Amino acid sequence: MRSIDLSAASWCKSSHSNQDGGACVEMSYDFAAVVPVRDSKVPHGPVLVFPASGWSCFVASLKSE
Repeated sequence: MRSIDLSAASWCKSSHSNQDGGACVEMSYDFAAVVPVRDSKVPHGPVLVFPASGWSCFVASLKSE
């Protein structure tokens, strides 16, 4: 697995995250093939990187619930 340089990534918080420090998920859409995802409360912590097509399917399945 090759590493991805995330140092210049711009992050956007999920619209379902609350302002009280609860479930805060951030994504970056700066990359064509992948979507990095992190916990906004731990911005220098681990990042999960999903294939863009897999992330799209995941989000679509959540919206259909």
